[in-house]
Amino acid sequence: MGVSGIGMGNYQAQDGERLAQTLREQRASQPSLSEMMKDAREQAEQREKMFQIPKNSRRYGDAPVMAYAKLARARSVGEVDAASGYARRQMAQLRAAKRSDPENADRIQAAIDQLQKAVNRAGRKKRELSQEKLAEVRRARLEKEERTREAKRQRSELRRRRAQRMIRESGYLREAEVDDKVQSQLSAAKLALRDQMQELSDRFQPSVEDAVQQYAASAVESAPAPEISVEA
Repeated sequence: MGVSGIGMGNYQAQDGERLAQTLREQRASQPSLSEMMKDAREQAEQREKMFQIPKNSRRYGDAPVMAYAKLARARSVGEVDAASGYARRQMAQLRAAKRSDPENADRIQAAIDQLQKAVNRAGRKKRELSQEKLAEVRRARLEKEERTREAKRQRSELRRRRAQRMIRESGYLREAEVDDKVQSQLSAAKLALRDQMQELSDRFQPSVEDAVQQYAASAVESAPAPEISVEA
């Protein structure tokens, strides 16, 4: 190889070194993995604060709360049937909403499950009201027969059973309210996690230009040094 070959080899080596140096500087200027993770966590926290306000105008958890409120106010078998009918209608509407709103499918299903419990508990209340009505008839008969002690005992038993039922129904309403809050938090957390994972995926997915630069840098760094011949 002559002098021109030596000069060409030196030029290629210098050009390759400049390219490698440029790529190293670009990689050094990019944020590290820990910095990217920290930034993603901060953005996720900001989104979580935003999700404290309901995203959808419709609150799926309101239907079970309303159904239990109607059930607690019911004082007759007919009113219990009305509360049960309301719960059944809401279940049908939520099943349709589940198909059109798959993003909130878990939350909708939780509301459907609560409404199904309300229907089952309405059946129990109907039986209890029927039993209480029979007990009231027995108490009236005892008073008519002047069996005062037995009538008082029957009255006390009725009061105790009604008080227990009211406490239990109040617990049903509280259960529906707590479940609605839990489902809201779970829905917000799932959405925030999904967005965070998508953002991380977008950050770590290399572009075509970056891939070409990385390939060129690795080729330059691994290329053997040119041999210099001093033979004429």
